[in-house]
Amino acid sequence: MPHTAHTASKIILVDDDRNILTSVSMALEAEGYEITVFNDGVSGLEGILAEKPDLVVLDIKMPRMDGLELLGRLRESSDIPVIFLTSKDDEIDEVLGLRMGADDYITKPFSQRLLIERIRSLLRREALRTKNDETTPGEHQKTEEKTIRGSLTLDDSRHLSTWKAQPVNLTVTEYLLLKALAMRPGHVRNRDQLIDAAYGESIYVDDRTIDSHIKRVRKKLKAVDPDFNQIETLYGVGYRYREEETG
Repeated sequence: MPHTAHTASKIILVDDDRNILTSVSMALEAEGYEITVFNDGVSGLEGILAEKPDLVVLDIKMPRMDGLELLGRLRESSDIPVIFLTSKDDEIDEVLGLRMGADDYITKPFSQRLLIERIRSLLRREALRTKNDETTPGEHQKTEEKTIRGSLTLDDSRHLSTWKAQPVNLTVTEYLLLKALAMRPGHVRNRDQLIDAAYGESIYVDDRTIDSHIKRVRKKLKAVDPDFNQIETLYGVGYRYREEETG
């Protein structure tokens, strides 16, 4: 059943695989989104700048201009949310893309339901961020839901995180994984539990994907604080968020 609340949301898909363009655009249109598609980076960039969509789904490997170059040019003038589609072995491209300002990435072959959920999360985050930015300070506090664990603050309404008051730029997936760990300090979360927290039930993601996400979360937090060591690995079991020592 279409989500008519989303009818105003415009999404641009850029991918040189016509099968992906067709199947994904059909799935998103069924959800009530307005979709425009482009099959190369040059026309995609022109379309994004002209149409100013609410969100962009972008393949990395494309003719005429690849997704990384497109993102770099886009970020010179726009902070439109971007989700990358990457091949399974393109971890270097994923890291580069996230560093250049992508909001999240999904590995091919992917579940359309997962892509729809990621799109919903990002659009909701942007809508709430805009709403919060427009409210007065008193109203702002009412709309925010924050989880605080020692030096870590997670702003649920906007999927934003800070460590010792320093912003940590996480993707939606990374944020959900960190929250799943931080919600119960001292408790071990196995990889299946983390997959459910970040991707939802009934979606298959291999353990290596979770491990690489956690590795990236640690790296981003260590960039802010080299002494960060709150996320522990329990080999063969899973991960645990350490309780911070007080005093």
